[in-house]
Amino acid sequence: MKAARAGGRIGGPSADEVVELATVGEAAVGEFRCAECGYGVIVQRELPACPMCGGTRWEQSAWSPFTRTHTGPEPR
Repeated sequence: MKAARAGGRIGGPSADEVVELATVGEAAVGEFRCAECGYGVIVQRELPACPMCGGTRWEQSAWSPFTRTHTGPEPR
């Protein structure tokens, strides 16, 4: 993994934080976001090229048990 300064993506790290980036072909397990467009993938072997933009750099997503909670209106 390579270290890089964080970009100005919305909801991402601030510009002064250093983020570890993985590249296409690296062995990886977990949830990653494309550093170019933010597309998310779950990987169990090696990182692919981003299917949305063709990007080659990935940022590992921080895991949280609450990342997939429902945020819409309550059902009636």
